[in-house]
Amino acid sequence: MRDGPVDSATTSTEVPGANARTMILGGNLSFATALRCKECGKLYPVQALHVCEFCFGPLEVDYDYEAIGASISRESIAKGPLSIWRYKDLLPVEGTSYVDLGAGYTPLVKAERLGKYLGLNDLWIKNDTLNPTGSFKDRVVSVALTKAKELGLSVAACASTGNLANSVAAHAVAAGMESYVFIPADLEVAKVITTTVYGGNVIAIDGNYDDVNRLCSEITSEEPNWAFANVNVRSYYSEGSKTLAFEVAEQLGWQIPDHVVVPIGSGSQLTKIHKGFSELRKVGLINDAKTVRISGAQPLGCSPVASAFVEGHDFVRPVKPSTIAKSLAIGNPADGVYALDVVRSTGGSIAAVSDEQILEAIRLLASTEGIFAETAGGVTLAVLMELVSAGKIDKDERTVVYITGNGLKTVEALAPTSKVSDTIPPSLDAFMEFLRKKRSNVLEGVK
Repeated sequence: MRDGPVDSATTSTEVPGANARTMILGGNLSFATALRCKECGKLYPVQALHVCEFCFGPLEVDYDYEAIGASISRESIAKGPLSIWRYKDLLPVEGTSYVDLGAGYTPLVKAERLGKYLGLNDLWIKNDTLNPTGSFKDRVVSVALTKAKELGLSVAACASTGNLANSVAAHAVAAGMESYVFIPADLEVAKVITTTVYGGNVIAIDGNYDDVNRLCSEITSEEPNWAFANVNVRSYYSEGSKTLAFEVAEQLGWQIPDHVVVPIGSGSQLTKIHKGFSELRKVGLINDAKTVRISGAQPLGCSPVASAFVEGHDFVRPVKPSTIAKSLAIGNPADGVYALDVVRSTGGSIAAVSDEQILEAIRLLASTEGIFAETAGGVTLAVLMELVSAGKIDKDERTVVYITGNGLKTVEALAPTSKVSDTIPPSLDAFMEFLRKKRSNVLEGVK
């Protein structure tokens, strides 16, 4: 039987059995002190919990930031691995036995050609397409399954719109865990293939993501030894997204950007990027007091958070998704209201874009910077374009756009409009004729 929650109104914030470890500075133990309800502030021990039993609010990890500040430094981080685990002190795990495929420390690209096209002088792309399974989900799953093993959980599981399915299946192999992945039955073929290849159990559900997620929540109560990445270990899983903020600051020479644009599915990633920048300041790794403006991006066919932002609501009304950006097709986003709060408090914005704008943005990014993004990345870039057009991003702001998944995962979206330049016989004369026509067309276009 677990320890009961501790009333946050008391003078002590200690949770029995949870805090003593933080006194060992520079060691291999965790600086995580408790789980805190984001609604009522109640504290819980660091266990496989994710919902407050008093108000049903979500639980988030608390840390001993004073102890972290005494332990961590830019120099110690620089000596760490080229992965998310260089920031281990700011993650909720113990020891160094990580479930690790090498997630993180992906390139931060100065997007000069794209920036010139958009009229932005200081545009950067955080290219998370290069993670082990092709998306940012490798960051959160690496943390989730590392913590799951610490907690004695034996089976890896998740509800997924695709990228999480890939990552859980792959990391489960690395962890030596059996896996059960639940997906909507209409998921992109590439994402199904790149999940089943790892040999785990993949169950397609006749319904949308929200249906899948509800089922997984029910299974969690029946299978207490299973680690559902986005259910009972979600409090730890979501912390992995903070590394997207840590890396950007480090790669900018321990400076923070002026503005970031983040895709919104559940809303968790956006809130954790905000938390990450805040934590860097709390532990003394950055001294800049400015607030990073955070803007969110959604597809028009699943834009409950964007709609709430535009309409001025403090609640998010669920919708039925209909979009090519299936990885963002979450009609009832768990962290939607918290994403709204972050965007409003930082002076950001949230916009939604059509499927046509998504495809246009994918092609623009590929043709200017050589980065092939999945449909979620197209959403993020298309919203950046909308914000620039609306005058909501200054041309001299240091702006970072998070591209979170590889385009090879969603090739079906581009297939109808992807054609070869020509088909010719295997002869030099045929190619030279093609080249003559092409050059002639170019010259005519110039005229």
